[in-house]
Amino acid sequence: MAGKRALVVDDEKLIVKGIRFSLEQDEMQVDCAYDGEEALEYARNNQYDIILLDVMLPKLTGFEVCQQIREFSNVPIIMLTAKGDDMDKILGLEYGADDYITKPFNILEVKARIKAIMRRIEPKRIMGEESFAKTVESGELRLDCEGRRAYIAGAEIGLTAKEFEVLELLMLNPDRVYSRENLLQLVWGADYPGDVRTVDVHIRRLREKVEKNPSEPRYVHTKWGVGYYFQNA
Repeated sequence: MAGKRALVVDDEKLIVKGIRFSLEQDEMQVDCAYDGEEALEYARNNQYDIILLDVMLPKLTGFEVCQQIREFSNVPIIMLTAKGDDMDKILGLEYGADDYITKPFNILEVKARIKAIMRRIEPKRIMGEESFAKTVESGELRLDCEGRRAYIAGAEIGLTAKEFEVLELLMLNPDRVYSRENLLQLVWGADYPGDVRTVDVHIRRLREKVEKNPSEPRYVHTKWGVGYYFQNA
């Protein structure tokens, strides 16, 4: 993680101090914010490789900050929540978060999640492909795999890191049906603590962004009782 830049946002200064110290041990550059407005200002004015964002913040909640960041950036965001309720976790994903960690957490778990995201957002081979496809196109949809950007009819659409990875996997393997369990393992990793509802949330958000009519998708289809697949337009 050397050379990467992180933003850590939490109103509990001891937590921020601990995370910052640990990440700096891995030679990361770390900025810190203690309320939602400050976090948003940092995110607007700087380029980050990862943002750790607490849910309960003064001025703006973590959900509000996440939602506003998604209007201008697809930087990976890990939500930190003291609540164990599943709806809070799903809500975080609905607002565009890529992952979540429930407090109290072990700093080693935090670093493992960050490293997993870093590995997945680097250019990589997918499903045994011998060479990395830089650009994939289907109909009006174009995916820049190297730049990690997606376009519809030439206009860029804002995808989160996970939304991009799901779409990339499906587009590189058209007509191949992936179960929700397959997608969860391939995109989020075998050690991800969430369940298949995470996949459903991301597929729904993805369709809202790439389909003209999400209820009658052109690209990302459902094979009922089996899973999801991409169909070339």
